[in-house]
Amino acid sequence: MKASGFFRPDLAKKLDGLAELAGDCSYTWAHGADEIWSELDDELWRLTRNPWLVLQSVSHAHLETLSENPDFCQKLRTIVSAHRLALSENRWFQHHYEQQAALKKIAYFSMEFGLSEALPIYSGGLGLLAGDHLKAASDLGLPLVGVGLLYQNGYFRQDFDADGNQIALYPSSNTSDLPVTPVRDANGEWLRIKLLTPYQLWVRVWQAQIGRIELYLLDTNDPINHPVDRCITTELYGGGSSHRLAQEILLGIGGWRVLQALGITPDVCHLNEGHAALVVLERARDLMLEKDLDFATALTITRAGNLFTTHTPVEAGFDRFSPDLVNNQLGLYAKELDISVAALLSLGRAPGCTDPAAPFNMAYLAIRGSAAVNGVSRLHAEVSRDIFSPLFPNWSRHDIPVTNVTNGVHVPAWDSKDADELWTQLCGKGRWFCDPEMLGQNFNRVADQELWQMRAKNRARLVHFVRDEYNRELNIHSNLTEKELEKRVLRVFDPNVMTIGFARRFATYKRPNLLLTDPDRLARILCHPDRPVQLVISGKAHPADQPGQLLIKAWHQFMRRPEIRDRAVFLSDYDMITAEFLVQGVDLWINTPRRPWEACGTSGMKILVNGGLNVSELDGWWAEAYTPEVGWSLNGNEDGHSDQEQAEMLYRLLEEDIVPAFYERNDNGIPERWTKKMRASMTTLTPYFSANRMVREYTERFYLPLATHYHERAAKQGELGKELTQWQQHLQDFWPKIHVAQVQAEDQGAQQLFKLHIYLGDLTADDVAVQLFSEPTADFQQAIHPIPIDHPIPGAINGYVYSLTIPAIRPLKDYTPRIIPRHPGCQVPIETQHILWIK
Repeated sequence: MKASGFFRPDLAKKLDGLAELAGDCSYTWAHGADEIWSELDDELWRLTRNPWLVLQSVSHAHLETLSENPDFCQKLRTIVSAHRLALSENRWFQHHYEQQAALKKIAYFSMEFGLSEALPIYSGGLGLLAGDHLKAASDLGLPLVGVGLLYQNGYFRQDFDADGNQIALYPSSNTSDLPVTPVRDANGEWLRIKLLTPYQLWVRVWQAQIGRIELYLLDTNDPINHPVDRCITTELYGGGSSHRLAQEILLGIGGWRVLQALGITPDVCHLNEGHAALVVLERARDLMLEKDLDFATALTITRAGNLFTTHTPVEAGFDRFSPDLVNNQLGLYAKELDISVAALLSLGRAPGCTDPAAPFNMAYLAIRGSAAVNGVSRLHAEVSRDIFSPLFPNWSRHDIPVTNVTNGVHVPAWDSKDADELWTQLCGKGRWFCDPEMLGQNFNRVADQELWQMRAKNRARLVHFVRDEYNRELNIHSNLTEKELEKRVLRVFDPNVMTIGFARRFATYKRPNLLLTDPDRLARILCHPDRPVQLVISGKAHPADQPGQLLIKAWHQFMRRPEIRDRAVFLSDYDMITAEFLVQGVDLWINTPRRPWEACGTSGMKILVNGGLNVSELDGWWAEAYTPEVGWSLNGNEDGHSDQEQAEMLYRLLEEDIVPAFYERNDNGIPERWTKKMRASMTTLTPYFSANRMVREYTERFYLPLATHYHERAAKQGELGKELTQWQQHLQDFWPKIHVAQVQAEDQGAQQLFKLHIYLGDLTADDVAVQLFSEPTADFQQAIHPIPIDHPIPGAINGYVYSLTIPAIRPLKDYTPRIIPRHPGCQVPIETQHILWIK
């Protein structure tokens, strides 16, 4: 972003780099520049956290004054210099992997990105995760670009009527107020691309900057488009199925074409949920044209460079579209792929589906077009293997190729200023730009007094924010005088009282009202004369989710009780600014999902760096993180306990353990039992559950090998890809001819013998692997033993005796022989699902 559009040349020279900082989204959370924006317009900065808007709104007279202020100019020069150095210096990727020729560019596709309130194009956890992924990629120096949509209204804003009913509002965003700029082509014209899906649609392209990372955002609000088409990018997750499919066409097909128009050809495409699935088709179509290939071969090649991350814990959560809608919007596109609509539909259906009315599942398409699939926690990967089992008929659920990369949060975006200073003092400024393994050991040197002082400052800041928000809402919904208002507001919350936070999307499976199961008991906990507790709640329910809205209303009704008014507050319109104050200020974060429906749940990770503690159901990330040293578990749901029983567990934990631990103080006023948990939580959990670790894991486990495999398949005009495609077709034709004549399985004392006579027909021994398989049990792990060829069967074509002797560790009945496909370049079973179990 250039300063010339804002300043006179002489002023631009004095304030060199100011527009550059304002246009970089990383400065919406970087504490170092907060003073700059505050000096431009303190009130607007506090309300919006939008440096770009602050810069646009400040008067030239004030800028002139600041340009003559030597302290301000020196501060600005220091920050700009550090910013430019940070963009040019080598980081983790450059130090470790830049010389690896295969990985030059990663494209990260997501329907939403939660970067800051300056760019409101997110709704919740999926978007926040995507935003944190880009932030960490910048910190680590990854060659990554983001692709998303620019919404005119974004997600809804929340208000309430006098009865506590949620009201959804959709204020329009003025693009001139957002930190985005039009993308220009070589001639300086605004980059626009044309889609035919099935009608002509012009797409404009914008760019947001996140440190080193470019995020390209597409929108259809071009005057040349039909008024209905201009609305495709009006709302995030708005409209019906047709509207949603149009958005996903724009993201996947349009997104890839934008990258091509910019001269960017990614080695790896990362699909953040199934919304982006159509990019696998467009990437294949592009390769078809480049190398003169058929669709099947092109998909075989490009699949090797695609990664699909699923965040959905229930099958019904995936986008599914009717065949008629797919035919209407993608029928012409199928012709571009040179396949029938029926063939296109089959990519989004279970194998062998014969129902012509069966919907097209975007997650199924994403899996069929990707070489790797991951969930976002260990437990979520287990759940996802069950969800995707229809795609792998006859395979054991333990073989279904869904692994996990547990989510992490971008710590610098969520730490308080005081937490940042403490971590910097103990671990250094560049702690999130490299391997964080030593952070815990270094931070563990912190004194209890320093920990407790940081918590007190964070809590006081939250109390101030709560009072400001409460004051604003009272101004709107009451007729109090200014003096009465001030008196009322000052009674709300106490900076020395234990503060509990609960904020998330209000959906029934998240059980946001479990804490409200017994309102009288909760009131007694909050109003205890010696150990008071204050509670801050926030969150939105989807405008179509009436049960979720009723849960919010119940909280509003509870908070109207006279004894509760000063102890519990519901903050409306939960957004990233509210989340920032909450995760920095709360002492305890409560999470009560119905296991195993929380895919990961990153909100509790955000409090770690700030010294907050968690009490949560053993679901998502907490199932991996929890030990008694770092927090508390609400365990029991997996054992079949009812909501009522789990509410009782939560109340007892609060009454008998958690709240007493907070108020038990030593002679110096330090709660030693509490700070001990704080120290353990901060040192052991913060480094691991960070986006730093997450993005490094994605890079090493997926981006690097996927790029290598993609280029191997694409080399020499796709020679390996063609061979693989032909092999897969050969396998399809002749797999049914495999015949097993004899099966011998016997105990031989300390050993067990397995012998099989197998006739492979037109397949060779190199085309298959014969294995002995046993599922995991309480006593034994899963085991897969290769069964080698003992000798060919005389007189037979491709007939062999396979034989294996193993120690008699498990009962004979635990083992089942099986035959699966084998090819050195093929990933089984994600690329071919043939399997033959031998009974």
